[in-house]
Amino acid sequence: MSERVWGGCVLPDDLLYDVERNVWVRLEGDEAVLGMTDVAQSLGGKLVQISFKPRGRRVARGKPLAVIESAKWVGPFPSPFTGEVLETNEAAFAADILVANRDPYGEGWLIRMRPANLAAERSALVTGAEAFERYRSIIDERGIRCFRCAE
Repeated sequence: MSERVWGGCVLPDDLLYDVERNVWVRLEGDEAVLGMTDVAQSLGGKLVQISFKPRGRRVARGKPLAVIESAKWVGPFPSPFTGEVLETNEAAFAADILVANRDPYGEGWLIRMRPANLAAERSALVTGAEAFERYRSIIDERGIRCFRCAE
């Protein structure tokens, strides 16, 4: 897996990103796996709780798929497109609430969805290379330094 790093923040090239919402997307056939970016998990700090929308729920673009509570922040994990929740990673978070802090692009994924109209909504998603350029500006402007939880 090729990745780019800036300010300690990792951005894999093989993913799509909704930079505005700090969400990464991995397309797998007609499904998509979603998670929070390294920037998002670093800004929020250690997660303390997450509540997922139930499987089968249809969620509109921009609406919450989950509510995340961390040491520094409580807020929604927004959907980058309209679709149906197929699966959540609730079991992994129940076993280790810090899984997204440790491995945001792997074991720390949050939701598996079936996009309803990806062709029309895909324009909001950018490639890893474009996301890197956008995040590089954000990281510099805000003085962000990414880190992964060690415990």
